[in-house]
Amino acid sequence: MTRETVDPRSERPRAVLVGVQLPGVTDAEHASSLDELGRLAKTLGLDPVARVTQKRTRLARAAVLGEGKLRELAKHTDGPGFVPKFSKKKGATDDDEDDEEDLDDGDAVEDDADVAVERASVVVVDHELTPSQARNLEKAAGVEVADRTSVILSIFQRHAHTREARLQVEIARLAYDAPRLRESGGGEDRQRGGIGGKGAGESSLELDRRRIRDRIAELRRELASISKEDAVRRARRVERGDTVALVGYTNAGKSSWFRRLTQGDVYVADELFATLDTTVRRLQPETRPPILVSDTVGFIKKLPHDLVASFRSTLDEAREASLLVHVVDVSDAAWREQLRVTREVLAELGVHVAVWSDPDDVAATEAARLATGQRPCLVLLNKLDRLDEEARAQVLEELPEGMLVSARDDDSLEAVRGRVVAFFEASMEEAELFVPWTQHAVVSATHQSAHVLSEEHGEDGTQLRVRAPAAVLARLRAQLG
Repeated sequence: MTRETVDPRSERPRAVLVGVQLPGVTDAEHASSLDELGRLAKTLGLDPVARVTQKRTRLARAAVLGEGKLRELAKHTDGPGFVPKFSKKKGATDDDEDDEEDLDDGDAVEDDADVAVERASVVVVDHELTPSQARNLEKAAGVEVADRTSVILSIFQRHAHTREARLQVEIARLAYDAPRLRESGGGEDRQRGGIGGKGAGESSLELDRRRIRDRIAELRRELASISKEDAVRRARRVERGDTVALVGYTNAGKSSWFRRLTQGDVYVADELFATLDTTVRRLQPETRPPILVSDTVGFIKKLPHDLVASFRSTLDEAREASLLVHVVDVSDAAWREQLRVTREVLAELGVHVAVWSDPDDVAATEAARLATGQRPCLVLLNKLDRLDEEARAQVLEELPEGMLVSARDDDSLEAVRGRVVAFFEASMEEAELFVPWTQHAVVSATHQSAHVLSEEHGEDGTQLRVRAPAAVLARLRAQLG
């Protein structure tokens, strides 16, 4: 008797991906967006088994797709394939009034009973849906419907480990859920009014929304308290002027580079948003003064604005870093779009980059940064091991300012580390410090925060010759009075 082989996918809920190709979106961009949606679904534990796509001038106000495509979708879900007609009722939105008019402008699809399809229990849509669109699509498909924003929020909830990250995700989730609340069966009844029972009071829906507003306010107060503590820690690091922030699209390889540069033990996985919590470690082998490297949350196309706002305090690491290291996965066919999205999100956070490509031109880059408010940025064209020679040449032709590297390659590691160290060393100044015996603790602090070139002890104290960033020298001189 042979042992039956079990398909590991059978344990994962099957999903159908739905996308609408809007005007101005090329076929390649549309396919790339759906590929990314499939990766998001897999990260959430779903198994994408089919796609239903349509070209439209806009999303159908009723149920995203036209009538023909709804019937095609229903083949994968055993749903009715149409939205039952209804009359407007109390609380319906303007979108609800327009539901029926959009149901007949889809591509006609002939029924084919002989076509075998895998039945799905979830529909994942590559757009953010209005509450009425989500409800109507659920009626037509007969299964649960999740839009792109909901999937991203669910992944963030699953991967958030620190208290700060959990607070940030909960705020974004509540902001997303609030407009999607529906009146319960007894929702038409109103709760009793205030003192003496006078007044109409609030419906259960209004009470739920008020509870959400109160909860969001409570979470923001708690998050603000945590953010203040983080801001103090960041300010201490920024004083030394030796901070590096790894930024880039999700799954571009930031955590892999963080692990190689710092020899730190961080979670690395081939999935989207594997890292949500900012981690800071020292560059290894350690320098004097030490260079601190931070791994930040990745970006993605159509990242919900509430998430960007909630994670603003976490992304302050990028805004206040002395040097940005932008990791780009050039093995991904959509790397150009990912590069653009990352820079747009950074700009939304107030971080404008000045690409730094010449190791001997740090001074000019620093002058440009001070004049324009931009942040120096080193671009890593990552995963070169997945490219052939022709593809490598094409990437370097498009982005000659980038470094073509792989986190798996020791030579790449040495080159990147050397470039980072060179950036900070070029901005260091050489100075003489005299430390009286009464303040000899400053000598230990100097060894920790600066590169000591020479040290001579005399009758009255210690004479030091050091190299360090201007901010470090200013702090040491202030300690010495």
